[in-house]
Amino acid sequence: VEFLYCDLASMKSIRQFVQRFRAKNYPLHVLVNNAGVMLVPERKTEDGFEEHFGLNYLGHFLLTNLLLDTLKQSGTHSHNARIITVSSATHYVGKLQLNDLQSRCSYSPHGAYAQSKLALVLFTYRLQHLLTANGSHVTANVVDPGVVNTELYKHVFWVVKVTKWMTAWLFFKTPEEGASTTIYAAVSPMMEGAGGCYLYNEERTKSADVAYDEELQRRLWTESCKMVGISDESSRIP
Repeated sequence: VEFLYCDLASMKSIRQFVQRFRAKNYPLHVLVNNAGVMLVPERKTEDGFEEHFGLNYLGHFLLTNLLLDTLKQSGTHSHNARIITVSSATHYVGKLQLNDLQSRCSYSPHGAYAQSKLALVLFTYRLQHLLTANGSHVTANVVDPGVVNTELYKHVFWVVKVTKWMTAWLFFKTPEEGASTTIYAAVSPMMEGAGGCYLYNEERTKSADVAYDEELQRRLWTESCKMVGISDESSRIP
């Protein structure tokens, strides 16, 4: 195991990480986008993005795009490189406000979190479309880990914290159980060559209807490229 520091809330840190990783000339067979915050009070990343959207979504969007060339070079016809992005069932109630992605008009921790998780599903589907169109040996899938007993809940109300403490053993997954579907997506032979899937409990399932809106996927991708400062090479692909 080798550790390289990367702060997903900082575009500068992400770019520095990618430079350090590329300098090692390693192949990249699996990328798991797993960082996240939940229900944090209204605040911004160092780049001025609303924290849920900036860290949960834009950080992963930039990281994945900067590593795409390495992933494409690492994948083969028989062993595709794999991108796994961790979303949440919360995306089912998420609404993507394209005219207010930073939640400046009215901030709601729940709304901002759900929007960031919906954005990750839209991003994954669009990414798989582009990878397929380019004939790349890379697949992109999105995972719902379920309700997992982690420190992600530290910003919820104290009543919820007490309830969680009392019932976690019954209703919450352990971190190991929560990671199982991500690991399945990363290494299972059953997922070889399969992309554009939403996975829960190691099974393919249906995501929110709005996530399949291809026009919304395209518009979010284009806007995301502008926000993180990369060229939108997908504009040439329907």
